Amino acid sequence: MKDYQTIKLEQQGKVATLWLNRQEIHNAFNEAMISEILDCFHRISEREDIRVVVIRGSGKSFCAGADLNWMRDVAGYSYERNYEESLQLSECFYAIYTCKKPTLAWVHGAAIGGANGLLAACDFAYCSHNTTFSLSEVKIGIVPACISPYVIKRVGEYNARELMLTGKRFLGPEAEKTGLVNKSLDENELPAYIQGVIDLLLTSGPMAMEHCKNLIFDVTNRLNLEEAISYTAAIIADIRASEEGQEGMAAFLEKRKPNWINPPANEAD
Repeated sequence: MKDYQTIKLEQQGKVATLWLNRQEIHNAFNEAMISEILDCFHRISEREDIRVVVIRGSGKSFCAGADLNWMRDVAGYSYERNYEESLQLSECFYAIYTCKKPTLAWVHGAAIGGANGLLAACDFAYCSHNTTFSLSEVKIGIVPACISPYVIKRVGEYNARELMLTGKRFLGPEAEKTGLVNKSLDENELPAYIQGVIDLLLTSGPMAMEHCKNLIFDVTNRLNLEEAISYTAAIIADIRASEEGQEGMAAFLEKRKPNWINPPANEAD
């Protein structure tokens, strides 16, 4: 497993946890962290031994957004360099959003500015009630540009207007109400709840989940309703005939667990 300077990747069984790891500045990201997250997700997508990816923050906070020292330095960059670094940030969020594996953000402490792009790009996001959120870019005279596609997908246009234009601070229960996170819980309830979600994901067919993510992406982002008619029919026809699809249906009819839950002994070793 590759060593990184600003993040850590840990694996337990089929679950990988990507830790944002700049604790001294509440995991604020700079160009180095963006590059490492992007590299890590590219590698994870190709790993068959990883089935679920969790993003967490080390220390007191999930992520404080962009490192303001980095942002200050960016003011002196040429437009071309500024654009390239911004493009890499957009590509980072896109890599999370399009990851082949289910992704889950475990949010605590604070999620400020661009941190909301990290969690919004995930398939699932959960937080503790006392987590502080803010899309605070307007307060320093900029806009939440690169995170906007994912935040708007999660919360909708008018919730996005309220959160992005006011830059207000709010806590976990309001983040759940707007849809920014799937659920807000008491801090002591969060680990068991998240583990329950992970356990559910691990009982789903690995290829079925990948195909399902592709299906949602295409129906949401690429196809109109008429195009979706033939596309979805072709998808289910292919999957029904696939090895995993046949195994899953056989297991159901035979009242046993499918082989991705109980792999053959030589595969489990």
